[in-house]
Amino acid sequence: MTKEYTGGCACGAVTFMSKSKPAPVVACHCSQCRRQTGLYYASCDVSLDCLTIEGKSSIRWYRSSETAERGFCANCGSALFWQRKGSPEVSVMAGAFNLPSGLSFGYHIYCADKGDFYEINDGAPQYAKGV
Repeated sequence: MTKEYTGGCACGAVTFMSKSKPAPVVACHCSQCRRQTGLYYASCDVSLDCLTIEGKSSIRWYRSSETAERGFCANCGSALFWQRKGSPEVSVMAGAFNLPSGLSFGYHIYCADKGDFYEINDGAPQYAKGV
């Protein structure tokens, strides 16, 4: 039997389900992610082939750079997705998954750009930029 990984936004207008286990969670500390979430963006990649999204009409996409866009719920504002242009995967916010999530933590990226009000001391690998 295949485990399903489910979740959604705070108001329930957008829900999702993955039939494959998401990749390990990556914490991005870049300035864009900090500004969007207030701390850092913790997300995991999911293959688009394995992902089903309900409530797509409630998703708004913001082109955050020339290479990527961020998806959020237009009703409640929940940050949900980050996708690189042309990628076969989408990063899904780890906190949007229902518990128990079954997710595992991987590493931190863009640590050179992290906020000055916190420390990263969980023992996970840290990278100054992306990997």
